[in-house]
Amino acid sequence: MTSPASQQETFRTLLRSQKVWDTELPAFDAARDPALAPAEPLPLFHAWFAEAVAAGQPEPHTMQLATVAEDGGPDVRTVMLHDADGHGWHFATHASSTKGRQLAARPEAALHFYWAAQGRQIRVRGRVTTAPHAESLADLHARSTGALAAALVARQSEVLTSYEELKESSVAAWERARAEPDADAPTWTLYVLDPVEAEFFQGDARRRHLRLRYRKGDDGWVKELLWP
Repeated sequence: MTSPASQQETFRTLLRSQKVWDTELPAFDAARDPALAPAEPLPLFHAWFAEAVAAGQPEPHTMQLATVAEDGGPDVRTVMLHDADGHGWHFATHASSTKGRQLAARPEAALHFYWAAQGRQIRVRGRVTTAPHAESLADLHARSTGALAAALVARQSEVLTSYEELKESSVAAWERARAEPDADAPTWTLYVLDPVEAEFFQGDARRRHLRLRYRKGDDGWVKELLWP
Protein backbone atom coordinates (compact mmCIF):
# COMPACT_ATOMS: atom_id res chain seq x y z
CA MET A 1 0.00 0.00 0.00
CA THR A 2 1.28 3.45 -0.88
CA SER A 3 2.13 5.51 2.17
CA PRO A 4 0.50 8.91 2.80
CA ALA A 5 3.91 10.56 2.41
CA SER A 6 4.40 8.93 -0.99
CA GLN A 7 0.91 9.91 -2.09
CA GLN A 8 1.60 13.49 -1.05
CA GLU A 9 4.88 13.58 -2.97
CA THR A 10 3.18 12.13 -6.06
CA PHE A 11 0.54 14.82 -5.86
CA ARG A 12 3.10 17.56 -5.34
CA THR A 13 5.17 16.41 -8.32
CA LEU A 14 2.07 16.29 -10.52
CA LEU A 15 0.97 19.70 -9.30
CA ARG A 16 4.31 21.37 -9.96
CA SER A 17 4.60 19.85 -13.43
CA GLN A 18 1.52 21.70 -14.68
CA LYS A 19 2.16 24.52 -17.14
CA VAL A 20 0.74 28.01 -16.85
CA TRP A 21 -0.56 29.78 -19.98
CA ASP A 22 0.96 27.40 -22.49
CA THR A 23 -0.18 29.71 -25.28
CA GLU A 24 0.65 33.07 -26.83
CA LEU A 25 -0.77 35.79 -24.60
CA PRO A 26 -2.39 38.93 -26.02
CA ALA A 27 -1.22 42.47 -25.39
CA PHE A 28 -3.02 44.80 -23.02
CA ASP A 29 -2.04 48.26 -24.21
CA ALA A 30 -4.54 49.99 -21.93
CA ALA A 31 -2.60 48.75 -18.90
CA ARG A 32 0.53 50.42 -20.24
CA ASP A 33 -1.38 53.63 -20.91
CA PRO A 34 -4.71 53.84 -19.01
CA ALA A 35 -5.75 56.74 -21.24
CA LEU A 36 -6.34 54.11 -23.94
CA ALA A 37 -8.86 52.26 -21.76
CA PRO A 38 -12.60 53.03 -21.86
CA ALA A 39 -13.84 55.51 -19.29
CA GLU A 40 -15.79 52.77 -17.48
CA PRO A 41 -15.32 49.00 -17.14
CA LEU A 42 -18.36 47.65 -19.00
CA PRO A 43 -17.10 48.28 -22.58
CA LEU A 44 -13.77 46.65 -21.76
CA PHE A 45 -15.59 43.66 -20.25
CA HIS A 46 -17.70 43.29 -23.40
CA ALA A 47 -14.56 43.44 -25.57
CA TRP A 48 -12.64 40.91 -23.47
CA PHE A 49 -15.62 38.55 -23.39
CA ALA A 50 -15.86 38.61 -27.19
CA GLU A 51 -12.12 37.98 -27.45
CA ALA A 52 -12.36 35.06 -25.01
CA VAL A 53 -15.09 33.49 -27.13
CA ALA A 54 -13.02 34.01 -30.30
CA ALA A 55 -10.01 32.41 -28.59
CA GLY A 56 -12.01 29.26 -27.84
CA GLN A 57 -12.25 29.73 -24.09
CA PRO A 58 -14.60 27.01 -22.75
CA GLU A 59 -17.65 28.41 -20.96
CA PRO A 60 -16.52 32.03 -20.75
CA HIS A 61 -19.92 32.90 -19.31
CA THR A 62 -19.22 31.02 -16.09
CA MET A 63 -17.91 32.96 -13.12
CA GLN A 64 -17.19 32.57 -9.43
CA LEU A 65 -19.64 34.30 -7.11
CA ALA A 66 -18.34 35.12 -3.63
CA THR A 67 -20.74 36.05 -0.83
CA VAL A 68 -20.64 36.44 2.94
CA ALA A 69 -21.81 33.33 4.80
CA GLU A 70 -24.10 33.33 7.82
CA ASP A 71 -21.12 32.94 10.16
CA GLY A 72 -19.40 35.98 8.64
CA GLY A 73 -16.88 33.96 6.63
CA PRO A 74 -16.47 33.81 2.86
CA ASP A 75 -18.40 31.50 0.55
CA VAL A 76 -17.93 30.93 -3.18
CA ARG A 77 -19.35 28.90 -6.06
CA THR A 78 -19.50 28.90 -9.86
CA VAL A 79 -22.58 30.40 -11.52
CA MET A 80 -23.52 31.63 -14.98
CA LEU A 81 -23.52 35.22 -16.15
CA HIS A 82 -26.95 36.17 -17.50
CA ASP A 83 -26.14 39.68 -18.72
CA ALA A 84 -23.81 42.63 -18.25
CA ASP A 85 -25.29 46.04 -19.00
CA GLY A 86 -25.55 49.56 -17.65
CA HIS A 87 -27.29 48.27 -14.52
CA GLY A 88 -24.55 45.78 -13.66
CA TRP A 89 -23.63 42.10 -13.90
CA HIS A 90 -26.65 39.76 -13.80
CA PHE A 91 -26.94 36.25 -12.36
CA ALA A 92 -29.81 34.19 -10.98
CA THR A 93 -30.63 31.66 -8.29
CA HIS A 94 -33.40 30.74 -5.88
CA ALA A 95 -33.94 33.30 -3.13
CA SER A 96 -34.37 30.31 -0.81
CA SER A 97 -30.93 28.85 -1.67
CA THR A 98 -27.85 29.31 0.49
CA LYS A 99 -26.48 32.13 -1.66
CA GLY A 100 -29.95 33.71 -1.90
CA ARG A 101 -30.22 33.82 1.89
CA GLN A 102 -26.68 35.16 2.18
CA LEU A 103 -27.42 37.95 -0.28
CA ALA A 104 -30.62 38.82 1.56
CA ALA A 105 -28.68 39.17 4.82
CA ARG A 106 -25.76 41.05 3.28
CA PRO A 107 -26.37 42.23 -0.31
CA GLU A 108 -22.73 42.51 -1.35
CA ALA A 109 -20.75 40.17 -3.57
CA ALA A 110 -17.70 39.71 -5.76
CA LEU A 111 -17.45 38.06 -9.17
CA HIS A 112 -14.39 36.45 -10.74
CA PHE A 113 -13.85 35.41 -14.36
CA TYR A 114 -10.80 33.37 -15.39
CA TRP A 115 -10.11 32.90 -19.09
CA ALA A 116 -7.03 30.69 -19.32
CA ALA A 117 -7.02 30.72 -23.14
CA GLN A 118 -5.69 34.28 -22.93
CA GLY A 119 -4.26 34.41 -19.41
CA ARG A 120 -6.92 36.87 -18.32
CA GLN A 121 -8.87 37.46 -15.14
CA ILE A 122 -11.59 39.95 -14.30
CA ARG A 123 -12.74 40.74 -10.77
CA VAL A 124 -15.87 42.77 -10.04
CA ARG A 125 -17.36 43.64 -6.68
CA GLY A 126 -20.26 45.75 -5.52
CA ARG A 127 -23.73 45.87 -4.04
CA VAL A 128 -26.38 43.41 -5.19
CA THR A 129 -30.06 44.12 -5.79
CA THR A 130 -32.93 41.90 -6.92
CA ALA A 131 -34.86 42.40 -10.13
CA PRO A 132 -38.69 42.38 -10.11
CA HIS A 133 -40.18 38.89 -10.29
CA ALA A 134 -41.61 39.51 -13.76
CA GLU A 135 -38.12 40.38 -15.01
CA SER A 136 -36.66 37.31 -13.29
CA LEU A 137 -39.24 35.10 -15.00
CA ALA A 138 -38.68 36.73 -18.39
CA ASP A 139 -34.97 35.98 -18.07
CA LEU A 140 -35.69 32.38 -17.07
CA HIS A 141 -38.18 31.79 -19.89
CA ALA A 142 -35.68 33.11 -22.42
CA ARG A 143 -33.32 30.28 -21.49
CA SER A 144 -33.49 26.55 -22.19
CA THR A 145 -36.12 24.00 -21.16
CA GLY A 146 -33.48 22.48 -18.91
CA ALA A 147 -32.95 25.78 -17.13
CA LEU A 148 -36.69 26.07 -16.46
CA ALA A 149 -36.86 22.45 -15.30
CA ALA A 150 -34.00 23.01 -12.86
CA ALA A 151 -35.70 26.13 -11.52
CA LEU A 152 -38.99 24.27 -11.08
CA VAL A 153 -37.34 21.67 -8.82
CA ALA A 154 -36.80 24.64 -6.47
CA ARG A 155 -35.11 22.87 -3.55
CA GLN A 156 -31.58 24.15 -4.08
CA SER A 157 -29.25 23.68 -1.08
CA GLU A 158 -31.72 21.52 0.87
CA VAL A 159 -30.54 18.17 2.25
CA LEU A 160 -31.24 15.37 -0.27
CA THR A 161 -32.35 12.04 1.19
CA SER A 162 -31.55 9.96 -1.89
CA TYR A 163 -30.69 10.15 -5.58
CA GLU A 164 -34.06 8.60 -6.42
CA GLU A 165 -35.82 11.57 -4.83
CA LEU A 166 -33.83 13.92 -7.06
CA LYS A 167 -34.52 11.79 -10.13
CA GLU A 168 -38.29 11.76 -9.52
CA SER A 169 -38.42 15.53 -8.93
CA SER A 170 -36.31 16.18 -12.02
CA VAL A 171 -38.48 14.01 -14.28
CA ALA A 172 -41.62 15.77 -13.06
CA ALA A 173 -40.00 19.19 -13.54
CA TRP A 174 -38.90 18.38 -17.09
CA GLU A 175 -42.41 17.21 -17.99
CA ARG A 176 -43.91 20.40 -16.61
CA ALA A 177 -41.30 22.60 -18.31
CA ARG A 178 -42.13 21.06 -21.67
CA ALA A 179 -45.90 21.32 -21.10
CA GLU A 180 -45.80 24.81 -19.52
CA PRO A 181 -42.91 26.82 -21.01
CA ASP A 182 -44.26 29.91 -19.19
CA ALA A 183 -44.52 28.18 -15.81
CA ASP A 184 -43.86 30.27 -12.71
CA ALA A 185 -40.92 29.54 -10.41
CA PRO A 186 -41.82 31.60 -7.32
CA THR A 187 -38.39 31.72 -5.66
CA TRP A 188 -36.33 32.12 -8.84
CA THR A 189 -34.63 35.51 -8.64
CA LEU A 190 -32.49 37.57 -10.96
CA TYR A 191 -29.75 39.47 -9.11
CA VAL A 192 -27.80 42.47 -10.37
CA LEU A 193 -24.37 43.44 -9.03
CA ASP A 194 -23.76 47.18 -9.36
CA PRO A 195 -19.96 47.48 -9.44
CA VAL A 196 -17.91 49.79 -7.26
CA GLU A 197 -14.64 48.21 -8.43
CA ALA A 198 -13.53 46.18 -11.43
CA GLU A 199 -10.04 44.86 -12.14
CA PHE A 200 -8.69 43.54 -15.45
CA PHE A 201 -5.63 41.26 -15.22
CA GLN A 202 -3.51 40.25 -18.19
CA GLY A 203 -0.96 37.53 -17.55
CA ASP A 204 2.58 37.84 -18.91
CA ALA A 205 5.00 35.00 -19.63
CA ARG A 206 7.81 36.86 -17.83
CA ARG A 207 5.53 37.49 -14.83
CA ARG A 208 5.19 41.19 -15.64
CA HIS A 209 1.46 40.84 -15.23
CA LEU A 210 -0.64 43.87 -16.14
CA ARG A 211 -3.44 44.99 -13.84
CA LEU A 212 -5.87 47.82 -14.52
CA ARG A 213 -8.35 48.69 -11.79
CA TYR A 214 -11.48 50.79 -12.15
CA ARG A 215 -12.67 52.32 -8.89
CA LYS A 216 -15.91 54.25 -8.64
CA GLY A 217 -15.41 57.66 -7.06
CA ASP A 218 -17.65 60.63 -6.38
CA ASP A 219 -17.04 62.01 -9.88
CA GLY A 220 -17.16 58.75 -11.83
CA TRP A 221 -14.67 56.00 -12.51
CA VAL A 222 -10.99 56.29 -11.58
CA LYS A 223 -8.47 54.15 -13.51
CA GLU A 224 -5.37 52.87 -11.71
CA LEU A 225 -2.50 50.53 -12.53
CA LEU A 226 -1.56 47.98 -9.88
CA TRP A 227 1.67 46.14 -9.21
CA PRO A 228 1.40 42.42 -10.01
